[in-house]
Amino acid sequence: MTEDNRRFTSDFSTATQQPVVLVLKILALFALLYVFIVSINMMGGAFNLFGAEFSKTVFQVTSNPLVGLMIGVLATAIIQSSSTTTTMIVGLVAAGVSAEGGLSFEAAIPMVMGANIGTSVTNTIVSLGHITQGDEFKRAFGGAMLHDFFNICAVAVLLPIETMFHPIRYCARYAQEMFSGFGGVEFASPLAMISKPVAKQLIHFTGDSGWISLLLAFVLLILALRYMIKVLKSMVLARVEKFFQRYVFRTPALGFILGIAITVMVQSSSITTSMVVPLLGAGVITFGQIYPYLLGANIGTTITAFLASFVTGSSDAIAVAFAHLIFNIFGIMIFWPLKKLPIWMSIKMSEMTQKSKLVPIFYVIVVFFIIPGLVIYLMG
Repeated sequence: MTEDNRRFTSDFSTATQQPVVLVLKILALFALLYVFIVSINMMGGAFNLFGAEFSKTVFQVTSNPLVGLMIGVLATAIIQSSSTTTTMIVGLVAAGVSAEGGLSFEAAIPMVMGANIGTSVTNTIVSLGHITQGDEFKRAFGGAMLHDFFNICAVAVLLPIETMFHPIRYCARYAQEMFSGFGGVEFASPLAMISKPVAKQLIHFTGDSGWISLLLAFVLLILALRYMIKVLKSMVLARVEKFFQRYVFRTPALGFILGIAITVMVQSSSITTSMVVPLLGAGVITFGQIYPYLLGANIGTTITAFLASFVTGSSDAIAVAFAHLIFNIFGIMIFWPLKKLPIWMSIKMSEMTQKSKLVPIFYVIVVFFIIPGLVIYLMG
C-alpha cells in the first residue's frame, strides 16, 4: 500500500469514527445528567431522614450570615467546585423548611456568596504553576487574583446590604414567583418521575441511613459533575479554541458573552477562568481584557444551581438559584464600572510576589482555609 493510500485510509477511518464518538459522548452526557439528577433527589431524601433536631442545628449554625458565608468559602475551596457547593445548598433547602427548622432560603444566600469566593481558589492554584517564571508568574497570579478580588469586593459590599435591607432576597423571591407563574416548578415533574424511584431504592439499599445515603449522594454528585465537565470540555473547548484566541478579547462585551457561554457549556467557571491564566502569564492579554470574561464566567456558573433546583421542584430551591444569579448581576453592576479597584488590588498583590514566592501560598492557605475555619469554629 502506497503512502497516499495509507493516509487516505487513515483519514477515512478518522472521519467515520468522529460521528460515532460524538454520539457516544452525547449518550454519556445524558447518562451522567441522570446520575446528577438522582444524586439531588437522594440528598433531599437523606436530609429528611436526619429529622427535625438535625434541621434545627443546621438552621442555628447558618443563621449567622458571616458563618454561612465562610461555610460556602471553605466547602468550595475543599471541593474545588462552586457548582457542587451550590447544588448541595439547593438540595438542603429543597429538603424542606418548616417551623421546626432547616436550611432556609434566607440563610442560603450568604452561603452561595461564599461559594463565589471559594471557586477562585482553582485558578489561583493554576497560577502557581508559573511560580518559577518571574514576571510570567507575576502576571498569572495577578490575573487569578482579579477573579478573587471581584468576588471579595462584591461580597464586601452586598453582604451587609443584604443583611440589612434584603434586596437579593426580595428580587429572587419575585423572580421565582414570576417563573412559577409560567410553569417553572412543574418543569421538574418529568425528571422527578424517572429519578425519584431510583433515588428511593438507593436510599433503601443503604438501610435508610441518612449519613450513608448522604455520602453516596455526594459521591454520585461529584462523579457526575466531574465527568460531565470532562465530556463537555472534550466536545466544546477543542472547537472554540481558535475562536477563543482570535476574537474573545477584542471587545469587553464579546469577552463577557463568551465567558457566560463557555461556562454554561463546560459547566465549570473554574475551567473557564483557569484557561486564561496562562495567556495572561505569557503577556498575550491584559488585566483589562480578561476582566469582562471573568464576570461572564460568574454568570454562566449559576446554570448548575438552576438545573438542580428544577429537579427538586421546590420553590425555595428555585429562589436560591435566582439569588445566586442576582447576586452576581448586582456585583457586576457595581464593579464593572468600578473595575479599576479590583484591577488595582490584583496588580498590587501580584507585585508582592516579587518580594517573596511564599506570598501566594500563604494567601491561599489563609484566605480559603484558615480564616473560614476559624470563623466557623468561633462563631458557629
